[in-house]
Amino acid sequence: MQAWRVHRNGEPSEVMRLEETDRPTPGGGQVLVEVLAANINFPDALLCRGQYQVRPPLPFTPGVEICGRTADGRRVLANPVLPYGGFAEYVVVDEAALLPAPDTLDDAEAAALHIGYQTGWFGLHRRAHLRAGETLLVHAAAGGVGSAAVQLGKAAGATVIGVVSGPGKARTATELGCDLVIDRHSEDIVAAVKEATGGRGADVVYDPVGGDAYAKSVKCVAFEGRVLVVGFASGVIPTPALNHALVKNYSIVGLHWGLYNTKDPAAVRACHDELTRLAAQGAIKPLISERVGLPGAADAVQRVADGTSTGRIAVLPAGAAR
Repeated sequence: MQAWRVHRNGEPSEVMRLEETDRPTPGGGQVLVEVLAANINFPDALLCRGQYQVRPPLPFTPGVEICGRTADGRRVLANPVLPYGGFAEYVVVDEAALLPAPDTLDDAEAAALHIGYQTGWFGLHRRAHLRAGETLLVHAAAGGVGSAAVQLGKAAGATVIGVVSGPGKARTATELGCDLVIDRHSEDIVAAVKEATGGRGADVVYDPVGGDAYAKSVKCVAFEGRVLVVGFASGVIPTPALNHALVKNYSIVGLHWGLYNTKDPAAVRACHDELTRLAAQGAIKPLISERVGLPGAADAVQRVADGTSTGRIAVLPAGAAR
C-alpha cells in the first residue's frame, strides 16, 4: 500500500515521504481499516516536527483521525494507532474505540467530526459549562478547531465572537455563524469585545492559539469568566499571572481531550452520540475547505502548520469513493 512516512523530524513538506509499504498487521483487540478520508490536524504537523506530546518511533505515518471502512463493511471513525497514522491506504485501530460514522455526513466531513468537535464539546460544556445567552469568544474562528467551537457555541445558544486573521477568514467566520468577527490584524480585540458586550467581556474564551491571543483574552474576560486553554498553535505557551486571575475573578481551565479516551471512554461515546444528533439536525457541519488525494498530503499538512488554511483539509486516498 501507499503511505506517507516520516524518517526524521522537521517541517512536514520536507520530511514526509510517500512510499510503498506493507499493510500494518493488527495486534490483539485491533482491526485493519481501509482509509476513506483522513482529516489533517495541527498535531500532525507537531508530530512531524517531533514537538507533540506523543513521539512515535521513526519512521512513522502521521494522521490522527480518519473515516474508514472495516473488513465487515462498517463505516467508522477512528484514531489510528501510531506509528501507523491515517495518511495511508490502511490503518490499524483499537476495536473498542471505533465510533459509527454519521450517515448525514460524507467521508471527509465525518472524519472531521471527531477530534475537533469532541474537543469543542468537552471544552464548552464539560469544562467551561457554557450557558445559553452567554458570550463566547473563539480565537482562530475560521480554522479547523475554531470553526467547530463556533458551531457548537451557536448550537448552545451563545452569542459568538470570532477572532480571525485577514478578510478571507473573516468571511468564513461570518458564514459559520459568528455574531461578530474581529480581524486581529486590523482591529483591537480587547476594545471590540468590550464594546460588543457593553463592557462586561466574554463569559467563555476558547483559545487554541496561546501567546498573544491568551494575553488579549484575559484583558477582556468577564467577571466569573472561563478561559479555555485548548492548544498553542502560535508556538508560544503563556505563563498565566495568577494574581490577575484572582483580582478579576476568572478561571483558567485546561482541556486535554485525549485523556478522556482512557479516563472516561463512556463520555467520549456519549459525546459522539450528541454530535451525531446535532449533525442530523443540521446544527453542526464540518467545514471542509479542501479535499486532496494522497499525493497532496504533505503540502496540505504544511499549509495547516503555517496557519494559511481555513476549516479542515481532508486527504482522500486513491480509490476512496467519497
